[in-house]
Amino acid sequence: MKKKRHTLMKAVFLGPAVLSYLAVFLYPTLRTTVMSFFKVDSITDAVSKWSFAGLDNYRTLFSSELFLRSMRNIAGIWLYGGLLVFALALLLAAILTSGVRLKSFFRAVIYLPNVISAVAMGTMWMQYVYSSRYGLLKSTFKTLGLESLSAVQWTSPEHVFGALLVAYCFGMVGYFMLIFMAGIEKIPADFYEVATIEGAGKFRQFRLITMPLMKGVMRTSIVLWTISTVVFFIWSMVFSPLNPEPGTVTPMVYMYQMVFGANMVVTERNVGAGAAVGVLLSLMVLAIFLASSKAIRDDGLEY
Repeated sequence: MKKKRHTLMKAVFLGPAVLSYLAVFLYPTLRTTVMSFFKVDSITDAVSKWSFAGLDNYRTLFSSELFLRSMRNIAGIWLYGGLLVFALALLLAAILTSGVRLKSFFRAVIYLPNVISAVAMGTMWMQYVYSSRYGLLKSTFKTLGLESLSAVQWTSPEHVFGALLVAYCFGMVGYFMLIFMAGIEKIPADFYEVATIEGAGKFRQFRLITMPLMKGVMRTSIVLWTISTVVFFIWSMVFSPLNPEPGTVTPMVYMYQMVFGANMVVTERNVGAGAAVGVLLSLMVLAIFLASSKAIRDDGLEY
């Protein structure tokens, strides 16, 4: 009787969560995967109107120069942006966990960009940092006497990708800094005290104590960074809202154009091809998760 009651209680408490998972996540995932093999004119079309296309949608994507450019863009954001964000976040996390004064104040200030919406942040960078008339960069370089740099149009097609990357990384440093701080603060202070007594300097302590014990945190951070990169959309639309520049187009922007046909960047609307973009991005996240899990192991370290 107790066993039946226990089973009933589990069903009552887990049932809503399982049903929500099936309805909100699993069903859309399966539907999108199936849709990627069909020619679909509108996202609201019934299944009976779908036309089987096999792998044609995937061939269409890989024969599109714009889609390939979007994949190169997202790869650059993931690699170069990841290196920049992780390096700065680790540095700031190490400094703020070393006993520096006003730790809470600096932590709040560095994290502040994450509280502001991406639209507001992007507008700030476009209008007040990169502006060719009165932007912060123009004024700073002009004050320093660097006339050639002050004359650079940072949002021009040849520079827009770098400008977009710097603006996005500025907002992401604080988020990962908090994650790294939490990981560092979990490490017992005794380890550092013993290392100090043994004569190990701060850099050696960081290399031999902090980093080995941060492997799990680092692995999780790589996956989180990958997910945030894959869904890169708002910043692209802010930097080129009307007719996206090739340097700002990411797979999410391309998918949006394919599904909704917002403007002339993508000439043919094909919801099936848009679904194929979603499938490829999901596989990308899965591949990086598996690769990071295999490459970064905890080595059985306990503390």
